This record gives sequence, structure tokens and C-alpha cells, in this order.
Amino acid sequence: MQNILQGVTVLELGQVLAGPFAGAIFADLGAEVIKLERVQGGDDARNMGAAFRHGDALNFHIFNRGKKSVALDLKSVEGLAAFERLVAKADIFIHNMRPGVTEALGLGGEALCERHPQLIYCEISAFGHTGPMRLQPGYEPLIQAFSGLSSINGGPHDPPMRSGASVCDQGTGMWSVIGALAMLQRRGQTGRGGVVSTSLLETALGWIGQKADAYANLGRLPERHRSGHPGFVPYEALDTKDDPLLICCGNDRLFAKFAQELKKPEWLEDQRFATNRSRLANKEALLALLLPLMRTQTRVVWIERFNAAGVPCAPVNSVPQALADAQVQALEMQSRVPGEDFVLTALPISFDGQRPSHRAVAPRLGQHNSEFGVSGKD
Repeated sequence: MQNILQGVTVLELGQVLAGPFAGAIFADLGAEVIKLERVQGGDDARNMGAAFRHGDALNFHIFNRGKKSVALDLKSVEGLAAFERLVAKADIFIHNMRPGVTEALGLGGEALCERHPQLIYCEISAFGHTGPMRLQPGYEPLIQAFSGLSSINGGPHDPPMRSGASVCDQGTGMWSVIGALAMLQRRGQTGRGGVVSTSLLETALGWIGQKADAYANLGRLPERHRSGHPGFVPYEALDTKDDPLLICCGNDRLFAKFAQELKKPEWLEDQRFATNRSRLANKEALLALLLPLMRTQTRVVWIERFNAAGVPCAPVNSVPQALADAQVQALEMQSRVPGEDFVLTALPISFDGQRPSHRAVAPRLGQHNSEFGVSGKD
């Protein structure tokens, strides 16, 4: 299962995150991923933080494990010739270069696919392949702000907040992989590749689809809940005697179990709380009764009781607490890098019960030039 995509060759001209993350997914799934880098310095992510291993930053290792590095100068005749040799043998080409750069080099999607009809060309941009801002660069926090994604994070009185994870960058990398695999299936039927276009903005708009559709169809702006949900009550983090506990009563049946465990069966007869819609309308009244009850016991006690009663709940963990949890440990999401003394998070998918593991450490700059007959000179 480690080599589920064995025989697929991916050429990646990626910087920092979205493009390299797509390449990392392909590498973990067994494809040969050839990373093209500048001769001087390579991918900017190599210096994105302090040196971790082999002179490169941890971020570089995270998103470039299992790849081969070829350093070449695409502005030189020799570099472009080397690129043409490599792309002629590739199934998929991925890049997240600034819009206009590949076109200036003669490596735009239409031109490259005309020269190599079998090629699946995946372009990742900030704002999309069309529209007045198509040529503008962008970064994760900028796109989160522009798209409205930041505006739905946090509580009702908080300023707009960026999501802590790079959901636009990594999500766009995933969409690129999905598009490439779909195109690979089509190529198997037609013999021709084509252009797959994704962008951070489109990914962000996809993530806020529920909120955007509610506004477009109902004229309703999204309510902001730090840990809650606009459609269910109670469905949020509640303070206990010591630490917060997230409760998820996603239907009236679960609320009934919750009320019974709290020794409050009368809530089920109270017209204010009997149904989820009534609880939504009377949320403050319910919380006024509920919060003092939750503070009478510690989180561990409540977890034990709610689990026994079948009420979904979870501790609000820190990263160390989450990684130490028995369930997380059982999933073995952190996988050791072959030949190295460190671990990296693996792909969140298994095939026939087996999770793809990392194939190799991230490459040194230009490590594989000789393998592909590239000089690597300026």
C-alpha cells in the first residue's frame, strides 16, 4: 500500500506550502516526486525558521519528505532544456508560482499541454485563474482576511481572527491532488491531460460555504461562536470545576440523555427547552441554569458520566495533551522518517487499514541533479 501511486511521476515547482503539500501527498502515496528548485537557495521554506536537520528548517522537512530535488535555472537555455526533458516524462506538473511567471517562461498551462498533450498541469494561485485580481500574489492570512473566513472565527465580541492552521494553503494543495487524480482517470480514457486550476481564495470560499449560502439565500449573516454552533444548543465548551469540556447535543435525543444525567428531567417538559428550536430561542435561559451545574464537578467526572450515558463530549486539549491521548496514539499519525531521528505527521487516510508512511527525508538542494542529468549551474 506504500506504493499505491507507483509509476506516477510528479514534477513540482513549488514554494513554501500549497504546491509542496500537494507534492508531499503524492510522495507519501508512492509517486516519484521531482522537486524543481532555484540553484541559489532553493525553496524559500528551507530557511523558514531555524535549521532543524541538514541545514533546513522543520517546515521544509514537513512538506518535502520523500521527494527528489533538482536545482536548475529556468531563465537559462540549459535550465529550460532540462525542464523540457523532465516534463516530457512526467504525468503531473504542479506549481504555485506567482501568476504570470510561468507564462513569461513559456511554461503556462496552454503552451505546455500543447507541447506535451499527456501532461496533467496543476496551477495553484492566490486569487484564481480568472478575474481582475488573478495576477496578484497572496498568502494564507491575507486570503483568510479577504475571503471573509477570518470574520467567522472567534466569539461575538472578538475581532476577526485567522484560523491557527493553514487551511487555505493545505486545503488548496488537497484540491490540486484531487483534481490531478480525477484528470488522471480521464486521461486513462482519452489519452490526453489538461489544466487543473485551484486557488487559496476558492478554497477559503469553499470552507465558508455554509455561511455564504445562508447569507446569499436567507440574507443572514453568520453568528460567531467561539466553540459553539449556530444550529444546536447546547453545543459548545462549558466550564467545569477545573477545566473546560465541550458538549455536543446534536439532536433532542442526546439532549434528553444530557438532561437525565444532570438530574434535570423537568427540562424535557419545559417548553423553552423541549426541542432544539426552542433551546435556540432560549439559549441564555438554558445556560443560566446549566453553567452552575457544570461547575459542581471536575471535567474527569463529567467525562466519565457523559460517556456512560452516551452524551458526546471531549476535553478541550492542548497539542501535547492531544498527542498523548490513547486514541491519538492508537492512530499512529506521527510516523518516523526513515534513517532519521524525528517524526512527521502522516497522511490522514488509510487503505485496507494501513496508513501510508514517509518514504524518505526531505532532499538536500540539488541532491538528485546527477540522477536526471541536470548540471545545476547558474
